[in-house]
Amino acid sequence: MASSITYNVGEKGVRPWGEWQVLDMQPHVVVKKLLLCPGGRISLQRHQHRTERWIVTAGVATVMCDNNLMHLNVGESIMIPSGSVHRLSNNGTAPLALIEVQIGNYLSEEDIERFSDDYGRIH
Repeated sequence: MASSITYNVGEKGVRPWGEWQVLDMQPHVVVKKLLLCPGGRISLQRHQHRTERWIVTAGVATVMCDNNLMHLNVGESIMIPSGSVHRLSNNGTAPLALIEVQIGNYLSEEDIERFSDDYGRIH
């Protein structure tokens, strides 16, 4: 199946919770670096077309995935399966950095279904 990727290497996105940057792209794979400000969290969301692997590189991540809550330290990771309702939070006082590896046939910001958002971005 052909891959549809709508990112470009070096592309950046600034969000109310922090920012992301595309580090690498391969067929069916996008690698991003995410930085979450202290107290920031992404929307409660789901993806239909991709799985994600989150690898913590600085700080402590609070992860909610399908009603399971966990904390990940530097070097720890989690796989977020396609279709899982999830949220990433930085409850600490220092920035949270992680590498996000998106894997799928359709890799786009349009594959975000938001259920709840601290910043009013529901769609």
